[in-house]
Amino acid sequence: MRIVSFLPSATEIVYELGLGDELKGVTIECNWPRNVRTNREVVVGTFVDPSMTPGEIDAAVRARVAAGLDLYQLDDAALRRCAPDLILTQDLCRVCAVASGDVDAALARINCDAHVLQLEPTTLDEVLTSITTIAEAAGVSERGRNYVASLRERLAVVERLVASRERRKVFVLEWIDPPFGAGHWVPDVVNRAGGDAVLARAGERSTTVTFEEIAAAAPEVILVAPCGFNLAECERQAHEVLDELPVHAEVWAIDADAVMVRPGPRLVEGVEVVAGLLHGVTKRREDLVRRVR
Repeated sequence: MRIVSFLPSATEIVYELGLGDELKGVTIECNWPRNVRTNREVVVGTFVDPSMTPGEIDAAVRARVAAGLDLYQLDDAALRRCAPDLILTQDLCRVCAVASGDVDAALARINCDAHVLQLEPTTLDEVLTSITTIAEAAGVSERGRNYVASLRERLAVVERLVASRERRKVFVLEWIDPPFGAGHWVPDVVNRAGGDAVLARAGERSTTVTFEEIAAAAPEVILVAPCGFNLAECERQAHEVLDELPVHAEVWAIDADAVMVRPGPRLVEGVEVVAGLLHGVTKRREDLVRRVR
């Protein structure tokens, strides 16, 4: 089977299922495992310039959406060279990946009849279910079930470790300009780790908040996890807004792309990391989280 992934999280899942050799095409944002774009077609690019600030990115996205313009550039020629049997995509967030309708249009243009699997997880449990869904579509159902069982056991271990701990109020800052509170599966990550996610919308879209609302919610811990960025950039952005955040709160930068915002298997690692910084019950990963204040 020849697979093309239009989602960084799906790319990670394909690898964890042992299907790396079958993966023929990825996006410009797929960066895990390392060197995943080497010797593979990059079928999707983006208009975002790495030098843009969070505020500039937000303004550009809003302007392009309002004008009906695409946020991603789909390379028909690269997709044709992949000759895919299975394409992994989503309609959950236009800002995060190519919409499935755009994929269908591209397949019509290149006369390709690949199966398009649309993934729409909104909770941590649904993320785990999406792994088995991909495994079934790729013909490795048992492998998928076994892998998900191992992930659920890791979650169960954390839940046992934090069960007797006092829950701490946690706010996840998912974007800094304008500030966004986290939604979808992120509150699940916090809650499974023994926290109490505030200003969060579990299973629903992230929404804008104000720094005044953050202060009023009185979080004990703030995780700065701007979507689309690694630990170094998350730490830099945390320092940018540090004076705006409640002075009594611990502030941590966490590798958002690795363990918070992508709906893939590393969210389980996110639960372990957050449990470590909240309660000290798991090993703290200095490569994934860093205290800012």
